[in-house]
Amino acid sequence: MRIIFAGTPSFAAKSLIALLEAGHHIVLVLTQPDRPAGRGMKLQVSDVKKAADAYGFPLLQPASLKSETIQSQLASIDADVMVVAAYGLILPQGVLRITRYGCLNIHASLLPRWRGAAPIQRALLAGDQQTGITIMQMDEGLDTGAILLQHSLAIDCHDTAQTLHDKLADLGALSIVEALESLQRGNLTAMPQDETLACYASKIQKKESEVNWQLDAMQIDRSIRAFNPYPGAYTYFQGDLLKIWQARVVKNVSGKVGEVIAVGSEGVVVGCGKDALILELVQQAGGKKMPITEFLAGHRLQPGHVFSTAKTMNLTNG
Repeated sequence: MRIIFAGTPSFAAKSLIALLEAGHHIVLVLTQPDRPAGRGMKLQVSDVKKAADAYGFPLLQPASLKSETIQSQLASIDADVMVVAAYGLILPQGVLRITRYGCLNIHASLLPRWRGAAPIQRALLAGDQQTGITIMQMDEGLDTGAILLQHSLAIDCHDTAQTLHDKLADLGALSIVEALESLQRGNLTAMPQDETLACYASKIQKKESEVNWQLDAMQIDRSIRAFNPYPGAYTYFQGDLLKIWQARVVKNVSGKVGEVIAVGSEGVVVGCGKDALILELVQQAGGKKMPITEFLAGHRLQPGHVFSTAKTMNLTNG
């Protein structure tokens, strides 16, 4: 099939390459403009752009798809379908109907659950036991279009946002190839979403990643995994920010909220609203990730010490 592909991050790049390997003709790739990022604010090239350059695909990086000029350009290509994966730009009504089969979206959840920007993180935060990929016929709503194909995936108790992202990227690539094969055979059935089951996966805010020690240990563990690799769950120790990248729940152990219960070779045991958490991998501000044993070598951390929050720090400073 003649495909216009629209996507930006590595999640999308996986599907772009899979479509090429399946024998489809990529007539145009759309990705977001290069933007400055990082400490040096250097222009960052998207993973989809890197793949397009590597394989010689025609490439456009419009800041918007609303102009008549860009829509006329897309229409002149005479593509069969547009495939969209984590593109990051709104598709106007005119673009949704530019190709013969419209726009097919690769979404990282089992719609209608977790519509929106952060389905992977929200699934982890909610403690979902499964997620998956939905291939959806795009309409003017936010992830509200008819479901064309779904494949589920179990969420492992050790999954982070990164590991789950990688699994779903692979599943998404397989799913879009399967969907297009079914589309060509004429046996792809569209099923409307059940609005009563819909929920929204809002964009992750950095302030969400501060550890709330009053929550139970299981919830805190989920948040640590959901915010790995971005933005990273954090707390404060002796006034300094400390990111927590890996921890483990300890059942039937209690202590004061945020207080160190024990320090040993396995890690630092911290009291939570319910049960306790063993910290295993941490990172100081400006430093590198390190096992808790390395952190302990440079810090006197003892039972009775308390991990604080920004709020309690401000109260103390006041």
